Amino acid sequence: MKNIEVLVVDDSAVVRQVLSGLLNAVPGITVAHAVADPLLAMERMRLHWPDVLLLDIEMPRMDGITFLRKIMQERPLPVVICSSMTAGSTQLSVEALSAGAVAVVNRPRVNVRQYMQGHADELIAAVRLAAGANVLPAAPGRRGVATPSPMPPLPVAPAKLTADVILPPGLAAVNVRTGLLVAIGTSTGGTQALEEVLSALPADAPGIVVVQHMPEKFTAAFAARLDAICAITVKEAETNDKVRPGLALIAPGGKHLLVRRIGNQYYVDVIDGPLVNRHRPSVDVLFRSVAKCAGANALGIIMTGMGDDGAAGLLEMRKAGARTVAQDEKSCVVYGMPMEAVKLGAVEKSVPLQALDREILQQPGR
Repeated sequence: MKNIEVLVVDDSAVVRQVLSGLLNAVPGITVAHAVADPLLAMERMRLHWPDVLLLDIEMPRMDGITFLRKIMQERPLPVVICSSMTAGSTQLSVEALSAGAVAVVNRPRVNVRQYMQGHADELIAAVRLAAGANVLPAAPGRRGVATPSPMPPLPVAPAKLTADVILPPGLAAVNVRTGLLVAIGTSTGGTQALEEVLSALPADAPGIVVVQHMPEKFTAAFAARLDAICAITVKEAETNDKVRPGLALIAPGGKHLLVRRIGNQYYVDVIDGPLVNRHRPSVDVLFRSVAKCAGANALGIIMTGMGDDGAAGLLEMRKAGARTVAQDEKSCVVYGMPMEAVKLGAVEKSVPLQALDREILQQPGR
């Protein structure tokens, strides 16, 4: 396996020392250089291009997000944000993900050494994930840049759990057409991919429910950002929200999202529950609820992401008569979740990221 060379960019000498020490201790990862600001980083990068950039946000001479955008516009590179946790860090982290970062790892302003040593696994996982990501050039005409992804803390897998333990009893599949219900599941690389899809939809697009693997408190800022740039309304989902045309509901971080049907209307429930496929929210939980309450009246879309969450749920949707679509390998940052769904026979067809909005707007009857 190729050695991963990392360039650390942080204005704190202590942070540079801590991050370099942690990463250099890992077989297969080497910190090639550690510099104090983006201008120094550019000098190093002219001589030697790293595999992964580990980047702070708040720095002198040039801030990290400006530097990130510059890189992604000129020569895309896997970037992991490692920045101090402040009052505005959530919003800045979402902005960084939308600008092209593959992952975000938060750190405190004080006791950095002790904290990062306790969270070394998260840092290492983010760097390895970034090194294997398919970072794409900026889409023409977009403010963002390459394909980003939230990197939630990786929880320890509990005993085998499935979406069965989450779904309330008594849900029965229905065949009555009440207006198309679109369910989307995504993870690594999904932040900007969702932005591209949802911002291309008209204000009267079908109602959409979304699970994006994200840490708690990130999803509200993410939904607000999408709402500001989309013709449709985007909000963090709350229990009893009605699924309606022109609205996309984003599952809150740390909660599962389910859809239920009352008469000819769909509503959502936001609930606690165990991790499913190592995640909460879980795509499988959402897709299985949609399969049971919407049947053939739904469209399931599985997008870029690591792991297999959503594959089994998408298969249930297909068996219930729903259309099922996967983002194709070439346009995925990580072709994990779509690949597993394809292998399971859950996917009717795979299409590029740029074609997913057309799938959502496609009329019944295909």
